[in-house]
Parts: sequence; structure tokens; C-alpha cells
Amino acid sequence: MQLTSPESLIFWTTIIFVVFFILLRKFAWKPILGAVKSREESINSALASAESARLEMQNLTASNERILQEARIERDALLKEAREMRDKMIADSKAEAQLQGERMIEQAKAAIASEKNAAMAELKSHVSTLSLDIAEKLLKNELSNKEAQTKLVENMLGDVKLN
Repeated sequence: MQLTSPESLIFWTTIIFVVFFILLRKFAWKPILGAVKSREESINSALASAESARLEMQNLTASNERILQEARIERDALLKEAREMRDKMIADSKAEAQLQGERMIEQAKAAIASEKNAAMAELKSHVSTLSLDIAEKLLKNELSNKEAQTKLVENMLGDVKLN
């Protein structure tokens, strides 16, 4: 058999392959399999971590949604309470203003009545003074002559009899 013939090349290739395979199996097969196994484990752990991170993100998202919903509910409650307080304050202010207005009207009516009474008293006083002055002047004129005095007395007596 010659070394360069095709049959010998197949023989030597097979021998080299078998030797190479034995060497690979003895020295490289376990480290390669260990590396592949560790790579597979790291990929599996990374997938598990990604899945747990995804679940945690879902939990956080749900928690955030719940917290946001609670915050919205609390905000709505605060706004409702603020509106109620505003409406109460407005109603109280209106009632107080109404009460003060009624008090002011009553005070004005009382002031008008007292001013009216004072004016009436002053008018009566003035009218009585004027009446006395007029009566005094008339009586002076009437009583200045004797004949007029007699006629006045007779008229007065006639009025007394009629009543």
C-alpha cells in the first residue's frame, strides 16, 4: 500500500479521525459539554429571571394601578369635601348677609319711625304754637271791641247748647 494512493488516504484519514476523536473525548469532550451545560443553565436562569422580572413588573403595574385608583378616589373625595365646604360657606355667608340685611332694615325702620315720631311731635308743637298765635291774634281782634266780645260769648253759648 502506498501512502499516496486513494485507499491509503482513506485509511490514514480514518486513523487520524479516530485518534482525533479519542483525544477530543478524553481531553475536550467533558469541558465542552460542561461549557455547553453551564451555558444552558445560565440561559435557563436568565429566562427564569426574565420571567420573574416580568411577573414582578406585572405585580408592580397592578400595584401602581391600584395606588393610582386609590389616589383618584381620595382626590375625588377631597374635591367633593372642598365643594361641600365651599357650598356651606356660601350658604352660611348668604344666611349671615340676609340676617344682617334684615337687621339693618329693622334698624332703618326703627330709625324712620323715631324720626317720624320726632317730626310729628315737632310738627304738632309748631302747629299748636301757630294755633295759639292765631287764636291769640283773633281773640285780640275779637276782644278789642265790646260788641264783638258779646257776640263771641253768645256764639259760644249757642254752641254749648247744640252739643
